[in-house]
Parts: sequence; structure tokens; C-alpha cells
Amino acid sequence: MPETKHVVLTSHPPKSGVKPPSISWGAADAHERGPVIGSLQNPEQRNVIGVHSGAYGVYRALAIASGKLDPVHKPDLTNTAPAVRIGPFPQWSDPDKIVSMDPWGHLVAEAFQDELEDGYDVRPTIAVTKARISFPEVRESIAAERLTPDGEILHENGDVTVTKAAIEPVWYLPGMAERLGVSEADLRRTLFTYTGNMFPELVTRGDLKVFLPPIGGITIYIMGDESALWDGSDREIACRVHDECNGSDVFGSDICTCRPYLVHGIEECVASSQRGGAGLIVYNRKEGRALGEVVKFLVYNARKRNPEGDSAASYFERTECIAGVEDMRFQDLMPDVFHWLGITRIHRWVSMSNMKFDAMASQGIEILERVPIPDHLIPADAQVEMDAKKAAGYFVNDGVSTPNNLKLPKGRGLGNF
Repeated sequence: MPETKHVVLTSHPPKSGVKPPSISWGAADAHERGPVIGSLQNPEQRNVIGVHSGAYGVYRALAIASGKLDPVHKPDLTNTAPAVRIGPFPQWSDPDKIVSMDPWGHLVAEAFQDELEDGYDVRPTIAVTKARISFPEVRESIAAERLTPDGEILHENGDVTVTKAAIEPVWYLPGMAERLGVSEADLRRTLFTYTGNMFPELVTRGDLKVFLPPIGGITIYIMGDESALWDGSDREIACRVHDECNGSDVFGSDICTCRPYLVHGIEECVASSQRGGAGLIVYNRKEGRALGEVVKFLVYNARKRNPEGDSAASYFERTECIAGVEDMRFQDLMPDVFHWLGITRIHRWVSMSNMKFDAMASQGIEILERVPIPDHLIPADAQVEMDAKKAAGYFVNDGVSTPNNLKLPKGRGLGNF
């Protein structure tokens, strides 16, 4: 087991007189904003609550405990620069626009070069690279002539060229509180209490305004010309915001419409990018409406064992009986990634969730059309889900896109609709 080099009581400010770099959230440039430093290597440098890597921070601790990782290892960022230049955009300097991620997180090696040379352990919270994705359903779409390969975006074998970015959560607590309509003090104390008092700094260090929560992040996939997202040219942009569903997305479970809706979103994104625009998939790690897979599977059992049968009427009731709430995804925070990308308008929004739509509208991002999932993509066992969502207030119009100025009924907005 490696030798412990620092033991720090994080509930009190450092007494050495060494002050970490300050963070001025929403400042006009990176230097004025300051770096986000969650490293434990030099505790006097830390200017945030929590540690880097989100949910994977615990695995890093296990690697150190088992002797697999040197606790003072510092990443070599050579050749790790983003494969595509993103930003800065005006939204980055508005503290109300981005509160749940660090807009400078992918530009650490460039924006904070001086701090890195001075020995500060500044680490990226975003990485941007290039890749291809492959779905058998896309190959089926090519065979059915719904999509046509072009050799650049969509290839003959069904592969799709993408720019993708991985984003770790970085929460600016005052902005988070304002977005959620609570006081910062209540937010801090509740986070402290209901994570088992895991982060005492939340209630003892009011001077630290940034929190790196131990949760999953976001992955985005961009198809076509990335600049169409932010250059103001009004080229067509299609988008699917998708919340993780491992059972359906990865293993093809037919009890919900998640993978079919994801694939439908990819097809729409490919089509828009082939028309000279861009497509965007935003994939959030919020399994089971952020209730988790254990709760999700318990709900499945309760629904299937209902003496009256699995019905639309009891669909959401079973979830609330077990979890105490129907949904914990907080779509209020979802628009942040769009502000990071400089997006102000979406032409084809592949979703019928009122929660997602309302969150975008509240942040001033215009949606011109709402695109529902075609009936032929809905698995037979998932029809109960669809019926329940219709009953909850979703607008369904038999596949016809919905104009932005049409008033839609308020619904509970559950599931990957």
C-alpha cells in the first residue's frame, strides 16, 4: 500500500497562508475565470469541493489503495488537445447560462499553461476527439433506402463519422441553486446531509463555490460540420437528448423505446448533416430517470406482477411507490451543454418530452420542430410505456413534426420520449 503523503481536514481553510487560485465563474476569459483544481496532490492548491473524474474518482482511490496508482501521479497532457476547436462563445461568460460543467474544461493545457508551468495540478474535465459509430439499425436504414451513404458522414458499411466529447460534471453552486429555485445554503446542506455527510466542505467552506460531484457525466456525438452548431448560419441542426438506458441502449431490451428512439435520433442527425447542417446526440448518464437500475428493475417486477396486468394507468404509480418520486433527472440543467456549444436554435428536436422542451425554452434556445418516434419503431412490449406517456400529457401527432408556436399540454415528461 502506498505511503500516505498528506492528511488534510478539508472542512477548514488551509492555514499555511498559501491561497489557491480564485475562481470567478462567468468571467470574460479563462485567465480571469481561473482554473478548476480538484487535485489532492497539493492540498493548498485546491479551490473546489470534491475531486476530479466524477463517478470514477472512487475507482482512483481504490487504485491507490491497492498500490496500482501512484497518488502523486500528474497527467502528461502532450497531444491531448481537442480534435476540434470549440469556443469560446458569449454564453461562457454568462454565469447564468452554464452552471453544471466547466466551459473551459477542454482547453486546460492551452488556457492555463502558465498555471501548469507553475506546478498547479490543473486537469481537463472535457475531452474532444474523432471516431466512428456503428449501429446495425443504420445499416438496415441504408438497405431500406431511408439513408444513403455519402462516404464522408455515412459510409457504405453503415459507420457514421462523429466528433465526440466526454464531459465531467462541474457544479457552480450559486448558479445551480438559482437554476433550481432554492437557496445556496439549503442546496449545500441538503447535498451534505443526503450524501451521508460525504463532503463537509459543502457546509463549512462557503468560500468554495465549485463542487465536483461523484456522478456520471455527458457524452456528445456531433455529425457533419461542427461549425453549423455555432456559426449563426441557420443551417439545419437535428438533435436528440437521450438519458442513459443500459438495458435498451446496449442490450436491446424491448420493454421501453429507448434504443429505438436513440437510433431514430441518429438517423435524423445523419440526414440533417447530409443536408449541409449538423446532427447532435447528447447522452446523459442518468440511468432509470436518474433513479438507477436497481429501482428500475424493481419497478419492472412490480408492474409485471400486478394482478390487473401491466397498464398505462399504473405505469408511473409503481415508480413513485418504490422510489418516492417519478423522475430525478432535473432537465433544468440539460441546456448547459448547448450553451457550451454556442447553440441558439435547434431545427429538428427528436423528442416529445415536455420537460426537455420546457428546459430549453427557459434558457432561450429555440426549437422549431419536435419530431416523435415513428410507430413502426416501437417494440410491442413498450406500447404500455407509450400509452402511459400519452395519458400523462405528451403531444402525439402520428409522426408529423410539431411547430414551435403550437401550445403543447403540460405533462410529467418521463422516460426517454
